Amino acid sequence: MSGQPTDRHEEQEELTLRPQTLADYIGQSKLKKKLQVYIQAAKQRQEALDHVLLYGPPGLGKTTLAMVIANEMGVSIKTSSGPAIEKPGDLVAMLNGLQAGDVLFIDEIHRLPKVVEEMLYSAMEDYYIDIVIGEGPTAHPVHFPLPPFTLIGATTRAGALSAPLRDRFGIVEHMDYYTPDELNQIINRSARIFNCKIDPEGAKELALRSRGTPRIANRLLRRVRDFAEVAGQSSITNHVVSKALKLLRVDDAGLDATDRKILTTMINYYNGGPVGIKTIAANIGEETDTIEEMYEPYLLQIGFITRTPRGRVATPAAYAHLGIPFKQGKGSKNE
Repeated sequence: MSGQPTDRHEEQEELTLRPQTLADYIGQSKLKKKLQVYIQAAKQRQEALDHVLLYGPPGLGKTTLAMVIANEMGVSIKTSSGPAIEKPGDLVAMLNGLQAGDVLFIDEIHRLPKVVEEMLYSAMEDYYIDIVIGEGPTAHPVHFPLPPFTLIGATTRAGALSAPLRDRFGIVEHMDYYTPDELNQIINRSARIFNCKIDPEGAKELALRSRGTPRIANRLLRRVRDFAEVAGQSSITNHVVSKALKLLRVDDAGLDATDRKILTTMINYYNGGPVGIKTIAANIGEETDTIEEMYEPYLLQIGFITRTPRGRVATPAAYAHLGIPFKQGKGSKNE
């Protein structure tokens, strides 16, 4: 068995889990209030919403929020990602299909090829693109007007965007990690959609171990649901959650095996740091980008590591969590 049917089923569930309106969207309350004003003002002026850049760690709902914005504006949305738009022709094809006010959503926008990014400048600012038709002596430029549209870009690395592209976004917003209470609401909503019962204590425990991230909360809920069904449990209890997450190697702070490997490598091999991110990556067999985008933000958020000019340092809280006696690190200059 390839597992593809399960993958497709979970993809369909993921679409079902996405809220359709700002009112249904749980969390990011400050951002939602601002977006409500921007959307209402654009609709009153009968204009396209200004271009939006959403940045923050993965799994916080950037794609979902883009879909909600389009729905609130009453327009269609086209979605793509930076790596998928390989050449200017790919961008032209997408822009050509937009109607006035429509949303173009580009995930991982920091990974756009430079030549595509430069074509976006005039598209975003003045709603036109210039393309060259033909080759050699017969080549000639064509001025191609576009309807007013909204570009929503999402990125985990806002600092990787070039200044000219970043400056063309009128709305730039950071998405925060979710509180345990917000994740609790998301888990209960998802459980209703999955048609499974979860006890209040079970939902609370799952929320505490979800790293402040809805995507992780929903993924863990699916896996815990599997354990409950196989065990013949009619409801997901705190006991079921604890037992399932122990088998999944997710601890009470939400750290998985890779998180703990990062911390133990820093502590056991480099006296807690400072140690460079490239050195950590080489030691644990992960890509540097993967550590920086998927693991480090949460470890920073909960205070288990800090950044210094010389590298990353494990904090006393990390030592305590791992049950290792704290000793002041001697430091490492590896990078």
